[in-house]
Amino acid sequence: MALALATTISPNTCPTSYHVFLSFRGDTRKTFTDHLYTAFVNSGFRTFRDDDELPRGHDIKPELRKAIEQSRSSVIVFSQDYASSGWCLDELVMIMERKRTRDHIVLPVFYDVDPSQVRKQTGSLAKAFARHERNHSLKDKVKRWRAALTEVADLAGMVLQNEADGHESKFIKKIVRVMKDKLRRIPLSVEPHLIGVDSQTEGINLWLQDGSADVGILLIHGMRGIGKSTIAKFVYNSNFQKFERCSFLENVREVSEQSNGLLRLQKQLLSDILGANEL
Repeated sequence: MALALATTISPNTCPTSYHVFLSFRGDTRKTFTDHLYTAFVNSGFRTFRDDDELPRGHDIKPELRKAIEQSRSSVIVFSQDYASSGWCLDELVMIMERKRTRDHIVLPVFYDVDPSQVRKQTGSLAKAFARHERNHSLKDKVKRWRAALTEVADLAGMVLQNEADGHESKFIKKIVRVMKDKLRRIPLSVEPHLIGVDSQTEGINLWLQDGSADVGILLIHGMRGIGKSTIAKFVYNSNFQKFERCSFLENVREVSEQSNGLLRLQKQLLSDILGANEL
């Protein structure tokens, strides 16, 4: 049996959320990370990628902070040049803080760099930190950066050299499959202690749990801003573990208005429900 729910959220009344926040250094922007981003988008993931290629200052942009806070997961592409960017390291600190305080998935991807180098800040990372430490104003930041790198390197990640014989295209497909599986296992973000939501969703939950093999469609309708999307998310969280497959399509109106938006939604639905392993 499969559970599929879709919801439209007005961008004026509810913040946009992302499935994946991509963190990376510019040395992979037009190569590996670009292919990974395209694979995520084609697979139906709402993916945030910073497109600003201008020289960056020391302070992270507010929109990046907001994107991290509104993302369900982060994929961090560690390359030889990653630690040379204080901007990237600030992103990493925020991502790890988000992981500690919320149900935020973090997948480190080691591209042309070994996890031990990230954990101990050796090799190219050692050279980068030597430059950072010459700037005494960064003393406190350097401590946080080192701690975040050690913490993230201890997570279960994916190493290019150890996967698919180093073939990048196969590696990317595996990353997408891993993220699909990880995101499928966690509930959607809903405000805690919602008053009255149990009574509002009781009938829907009973309808979903009747054990019937028939295909059923339920429409939740009403004025904008009354909580339709919140109810849909609450129903999903209450039931998705009882089904063999599940899919939750967010921001349908917004996504459908984008280029190939309807096709992306269709691909996500079919991939979630049919369990497709290939893009």
